[in-house]
Amino acid sequence: MKFLKEFKEFAVKGNMMDMAIGIIIGAAFNKVIDVLVKKVFMPPLSLMTDGLNYQDKKYVLREAITDVNGELTVNEVAIEYGILFETFLDFLIVGLTVFLVVKGMNKLRNKAQDPKNKVVATPKDIELLSQLTELMEEQNALLKKK
Repeated sequence: MKFLKEFKEFAVKGNMMDMAIGIIIGAAFNKVIDVLVKKVFMPPLSLMTDGLNYQDKKYVLREAITDVNGELTVNEVAIEYGILFETFLDFLIVGLTVFLVVKGMNKLRNKAQDPKNKVVATPKDIELLSQLTELMEEQNALLKKK
């Protein structure tokens, strides 16, 4: 019963919902990036390199062996560095996108937290802290004069 109570508190607080929403958005974002790399970036890159398909690039350590009937007896062993290249490209695009989103969010948050900026409404707690800071600076200036 204690476990169920703890789980209910966890779910009600919103942590689980926030996490679920983040995972769902992340999965959808991953699909978008996958298509962006494979269908948008890789074809022109392949065209610039005379039709080179990076997914097929590999370093074969051991060739596949077939018997006289054409049946595979020993599987090929290879290092597929083309897929690694595409994965690095995925990573760079995701990293750049996340960086740009966080940078934009920080810019908006900084604007909203600036009490002197009258274009964006400043949250009350930030406004009060700003007023307290100004009052403390005035008080310190008065104390230094004495």
